[in-house]
Amino acid sequence: MGAQLRLLRRRIKSVKSTAKITRAQELIASSRIVKAQLRMQAAVPYEREITRAVTGVVSNTSTVSHPLTVAKEQPRRAGVLIVTSDSGFCGGFNANILREAEALAGLLRGRGIEPTPFVTGRKGVTWHSFRHREMGGQWTGFSRRPAYADAKAIADTLIEAFSAEDGIDEIHIVSTEFVSMLTQAAVVKRILPLVVEETTEAPPTPLPYFEFEPTAGDVLDSLLPRYIESRIFTALLQSAASEEAARRRAMKSATDNANELIRVFTMQMNQARQAEITQEISEIVGGANALADAAAGKE
Repeated sequence: MGAQLRLLRRRIKSVKSTAKITRAQELIASSRIVKAQLRMQAAVPYEREITRAVTGVVSNTSTVSHPLTVAKEQPRRAGVLIVTSDSGFCGGFNANILREAEALAGLLRGRGIEPTPFVTGRKGVTWHSFRHREMGGQWTGFSRRPAYADAKAIADTLIEAFSAEDGIDEIHIVSTEFVSMLTQAAVVKRILPLVVEETTEAPPTPLPYFEFEPTAGDVLDSLLPRYIESRIFTALLQSAASEEAARRRAMKSATDNANELIRVFTMQMNQARQAEITQEISEIVGGANALADAAAGKE
């Protein structure tokens, strides 16, 4: 009985230590979510305006014939940018992204297109390296606080691979979209080649009118790389906010589970202690009865 009590005390102590760690991680993630959301919101005006600029240039030209906007007739290879985290303790955050990336790879192969992964985040890089999967590029160390320079480095690599003679023909992004503190969704978006759609509906805001000097193609040469960088930067910021929200939720769940274990172990310890006390009382009563019987026999 004493050995069981000692074991339960050790378990309670161990679980309490774990609960302190998970609680601390939860509080850290909660404080970082606010900063990540502010950075995400601060990038929205730039993305919106550069999208309007690209849309305006394309709308003001009768024909669009730019390498980044023209889809190849028979695409053979596709680059898939997979945005994961550098660290763990974030529940199914990375598993959802990798599962979505695998589903996209299956769809691409069904179209006769071979996918090439470009991976950000140590978790994604480790996952592909463990399975001996060749990567077109890998970047780590900034999943929690990405900078625009990180997005530019990724965009330069992807655009270079897209523009190469025997490079990739399409570029997709698999990342996590921050919907709310409780909801984050894995999304797949194609960013190259750009999809140019003709519509008769009026835009929500008037598109800017441009006069081109020397040509619209030269303007697109400057704008489109910035547009791609902006799309990637937005995906990185959305993923950073989603990562912290997922980590907060996972650590809160872990803390709640630890507290429940402590309650169960404490109840078991009290029951064991009660049984031990009952046994001791029974032994004392038995001894007293034996003494009383002995005394009565002598009389």
